[in-house]
Amino acid sequence: MKKYAIVGITKHGVEIGRRLHSLLPLSDLFYPAKFAKGDEKEKEIEMFEGSVKHAVPKLFHSYEGLIMIVSIGAVVRLIAPHLKNKMTDPGVVVIDDRAEHVISVLSGHLGGANELTNEVAALLGSKPVITTASEVQKTIPVDLLGRRFGWTWESKENLVSASAAVVNENEVAVVQESGEKHWWNYDTPLPKNITIYDSINQALEAKPDTALVITHRQLTKEEQPILEKGVLYRPKVIALGIGCNRGTSATEIERVITETLDELQFSIRSVKAVCTIELKKDEQGLLDVVNKYGWEFVTYTAEQLNEVPFNHPSEVVFKYTGAYGVSEPAALLYSGAADLTLEKKKSGNVTISVAIIPFKEEA
Repeated sequence: MKKYAIVGITKHGVEIGRRLHSLLPLSDLFYPAKFAKGDEKEKEIEMFEGSVKHAVPKLFHSYEGLIMIVSIGAVVRLIAPHLKNKMTDPGVVVIDDRAEHVISVLSGHLGGANELTNEVAALLGSKPVITTASEVQKTIPVDLLGRRFGWTWESKENLVSASAAVVNENEVAVVQESGEKHWWNYDTPLPKNITIYDSINQALEAKPDTALVITHRQLTKEEQPILEKGVLYRPKVIALGIGCNRGTSATEIERVITETLDELQFSIRSVKAVCTIELKKDEQGLLDVVNKYGWEFVTYTAEQLNEVPFNHPSEVVFKYTGAYGVSEPAALLYSGAADLTLEKKKSGNVTISVAIIPFKEEA
């Protein structure tokens, strides 16, 4: 199954659809059988009989985005019975019958319709039409901040109110402790109502209308009030170096990870990768844990690990693995950090090290 479904229902719409289908990767094309040209099987184009309304329900629930070369009014009527919420609805984009305009209609932010609108417009040489307030005003789209880097929100509770504060030009505080720095997408300065603070305490003193906090840390009791009207983002910045005995269960590995992160007061939502020695690339317990959480799983050869300077290399570890350490150099190598946040902790059959991925301002 591809990501996008392109649907045309008129003679001109079919021609536009065929052109876009050849330009847009991961797209499927659908149009009425009466417009068949004879090469549909070769080009993997799907045709349908009768009204498009019979095809829409399946497409709506099967694709991340729908690109409809149909009038907006008709599209609204077609998709209306299937709408649930912006967290799950696909992005819907409309192209007019001359491909002069590409319009973001539904799920512009979370559904990706705004991004898809810009991409399709660029491919067709059309004018993109986007009406969401944050894009029009060139300000922060609260529900999309950091999404392209894999950031997640801790809770969606204040997304709507925080978004309103941003677009209504209320006072907004931004505090970033970790994660990618180049999240501002526009070639204009931040709006005057948005202020970046060095710390949560500094932001609290300013008493903003809302706050956007980006950190891998669990906030202290004193810092919690910043989230009463704010949104907490979790950047993917934690690299876990793991060593373990052969046959160690996923349950034990997961327990050590969660206990360690709690001790450090770090969020498990900010873990990006588990790193280890190549000898462990088929360790089932490790594989089960990374698959459960959707983390990257990275392995290094003993030679690669031995090139990384770290404290307390072990002759015992070298005897069994060919490397003078596993968890420490693996975490350092993946993260690019100068130092480990947690050098090494041994718990049962598991050894764990923790590093925070540093991100610098772009030049």
